[in-house]
Amino acid sequence: MFRELGQLAGLMGKLPKIREEMEKLQGRLAELTAEGQAGGGMVTVKVNGKFNVVGCTVTDEALQDRELLEDLIVAAANQAIDKARQLAASRRRRWRPNSACRPG
Repeated sequence: MFRELGQLAGLMGKLPKIREEMEKLQGRLAELTAEGQAGGGMVTVKVNGKFNVVGCTVTDEALQDRELLEDLIVAAANQAIDKARQLAASRRRRWRPNSACRPG
């Protein structure tokens, strides 16, 4: 029982380092970008790792049909967000606290 308490106390002392590493990871995730396309490239949407839309391009052809354009924007944005989620999940899986942050 005392051993577990000692490990917990050791981990508690390492929380600032773990927090710092998590903040760095969040910063790197924000720098990620992912693109989604719809309509054979008529609409391209770019999102960052925080899932914010940072860009959208539309071809002249897509501008001819408003309903089609609206559907293409939604589809491209959803695709870009899905890709960004996958990239972020991949980065999170690769992140491991360094050995100084492990208990024991």
